[in-house]
Amino acid sequence: MITTVEGLRQAALAIRKDLLELCSLQTIHIGGDLSVTDVMTVLWQYQMHYDPQDIHAEDRDRFVLSKGHASAVTSFNQAAIGCFDREDVLREYATDGGRFSMHSCRLVNPFVEVSTGSLGHGFPVACGMAAGLRLKHNDTSRVYVVMGDGEQSEGSVWEAAMNAAHLKLGNLVAIIDLNGLEADGSIYELTGLDSVAEKYRSFGWRVCEFDGHDIAEIKRQFDSLPPASSETPTVFVCHTVKGKGVPFMEDQPRWHAGRITREQYEEALRTLDERG
Repeated sequence: MITTVEGLRQAALAIRKDLLELCSLQTIHIGGDLSVTDVMTVLWQYQMHYDPQDIHAEDRDRFVLSKGHASAVTSFNQAAIGCFDREDVLREYATDGGRFSMHSCRLVNPFVEVSTGSLGHGFPVACGMAAGLRLKHNDTSRVYVVMGDGEQSEGSVWEAAMNAAHLKLGNLVAIIDLNGLEADGSIYELTGLDSVAEKYRSFGWRVCEFDGHDIAEIKRQFDSLPPASSETPTVFVCHTVKGKGVPFMEDQPRWHAGRITREQYEEALRTLDERG
């Protein structure tokens, strides 16, 4: 576990470099991977109680990637805590028999709690897992679920949000990657999403809205979570930039998914090193 803000910043930088290396080899959902890198790094490498040597431990925290296409950033963070080697991800991604692809799959990767891909499905499953922990009288484990902002257009998301508050699932933490872009453009123009924070607040959730690239703030928000035994679910509304860290990708719907050339890869690495 990394406990310092600077250590987590360096860890996030390493994850971004891993993502770019993979993106030079395969097509991945690079824009959304980069936008959620910072909060995912703090979650996996600092916050979550999860032992790669005992993945079925009843006292573990659970993770659901409802934003299923952010599989690469998940896999590299899992590699960072010892689930497998980062080279495994680079070698096996999108290959026959490989454990890693554009969506996480439990059938081939035991470190995946739930197979995801269809948006709007992971969040209800996470709510069910949190409710199940309550039935088992487990008052220490949490369920973390990462969603995209475009995913908030799914009706199943709001059914789950309503039920989580009704069932008093304070052991549930939803994380929304609010980068403002879908594959086809701005979420505000396409779906009229408006204020996500106000919507969750009206559903009875504890809402924390902050800069999703500020490592110190992300860590502070995790540190400030109420006990898992509390009765109000928490949502992190993380304001992010799609393609964060790579200037030619930032805020560009074209980089929802894609593959970069060797020249683009080297340019992006130089920029990351310059920015630190």
